[in-house]
Amino acid sequence: MNRLDGKIAIVTGGSKGLGEADARLFVAEGATVIITDIDDAAGEKIAAELGPKAEYHHHDVRDEQRWIELIADVVKRHGDLHILVNNAGVVIPGSIELQTTEDYDFIMDVSAKGTYFGCKHAIPEMKKSGGGSIINMCSIASVQGEDGILGYAAAKGAVQGMTLSIAAYCAKGQTNIRCNSLHPSSILTPMVENIRALVEATRAQDTETDFSNRQLVPMEELGEPNDIAHTVVFLASDESRFINGAQIRIDNGKSIIPGVIIPN
Repeated sequence: MNRLDGKIAIVTGGSKGLGEADARLFVAEGATVIITDIDDAAGEKIAAELGPKAEYHHHDVRDEQRWIELIADVVKRHGDLHILVNNAGVVIPGSIELQTTEDYDFIMDVSAKGTYFGCKHAIPEMKKSGGGSIINMCSIASVQGEDGILGYAAAKGAVQGMTLSIAAYCAKGQTNIRCNSLHPSSILTPMVENIRALVEATRAQDTETDFSNRQLVPMEELGEPNDIAHTVVFLASDESRFINGAQIRIDNGKSIIPGVIIPN
């Protein structure tokens, strides 16, 4: 308990799934958490449940001006910013031939550009706060080939490279800011439950690819949101002060098992 006592955190995509789990554990560990999302009803409900240490703000991560306003408001009212969890993301199935340009652009805007905006505008305030921790939510899709989620894999690959660049920049500048990426496999969240049905539908349309040796991970083998959130808490805390630029897989070995489709 109290591993994050006194810290101010922003968690994007915090209304459900992994972001919700992060927010709940952050509050339990003493942090003040700003939950952001576009699902206002769910976000407000969670913030109310968590009490005075949590608040909800509507926030489309694709909007740079909204990032600027949000961070300025957080710092004005709370004094500092110590933690940023870039969790917001979206998956739309599609191979290189089937992924539409519109879907690709949308996925990249949410995951890659949203993470870029967050890091760009959080780092100056973290410097003023004496340091901080940025946790970028990636996926094993960025380290293991997944043919049916082209846009998602590309976006997470961009976030992975961005994380390394930011970590090097902050280390060389002696900012006391760390930036790490997490690479989960399939976790039992609303997004994964929805995407499994979409993956099956997309595969049914793809008559060119042989899926005979690849099956979706059985539901009973999926991880729980807290399996990821505990690591997020560790990276957000001072316990991980010497970890920077790490790419941490949380997948129970799924990324080294061939022929498994894992839509995180």
